[in-house]
Amino acid sequence: MLGRDGWAGLVCLGGSLGLLALTRGLPQPALVPIGPGFYPRLVLGSTALLSAMLVIADLLARRREGRTRRGRAPGPGPAARSLVPAGWALVLTTFGLFAAYVLLLPGLGYRLGTFLFVGALQTALEPPGRRRWLLIVVVAAATAWVTHLVFESYLSVLLPRGRWTAF
Repeated sequence: MLGRDGWAGLVCLGGSLGLLALTRGLPQPALVPIGPGFYPRLVLGSTALLSAMLVIADLLARRREGRTRRGRAPGPGPAARSLVPAGWALVLTTFGLFAAYVLLLPGLGYRLGTFLFVGALQTALEPPGRRRWLLIVVVAAATAWVTHLVFESYLSVLLPRGRWTAF
C-alpha cells in the first residue's frame, strides 16, 4: 500500500506522462535542432523520472517500516501529531521570497534579482548558527552567472534587463 508521498508521486507521474504524450503533436522545425517541444519534454521527462523515484522510495520505506514493526515488541503508539506542520514558516518564507523576486525582477533585472533571490533563499533555509556566508555568496553569484550564460549566450534567450539598473 502506498503512503502519502507515493500517491503524490503517482499523481505527478501520471500527469507528467499524459502531458509528455501531448507534446508529440508539437511541430518540429526543419532547420533548428531544438524545437518548441524540447523544453517541455525535458521538464516533463524529469518530472516523470523524479515522480517514479518518489513512488519507489515510498514503497521501499513502507517495506522497511513493515520489517521493523514485525521485529519489534508492541509498545506505545505513535506520538501525537501537532496541528501545525513542522517547517510551515520556511514554506511561507520561501513563497514570500519568490513573490518578492517576481515583483522586483523587472526593476532589478535578471542577474541582480537572481543573485539576491538565491542568496536570500539560502540564508532563509540555513539554520541561523550554521550559515556559511562565503558559500552563500559564491553559490548565488554562480547561479546568476551560469544561468545568464546558458540562456543568453547558448540558447539566445533574452533575459529581463532591469529598469532601475539597466543591466
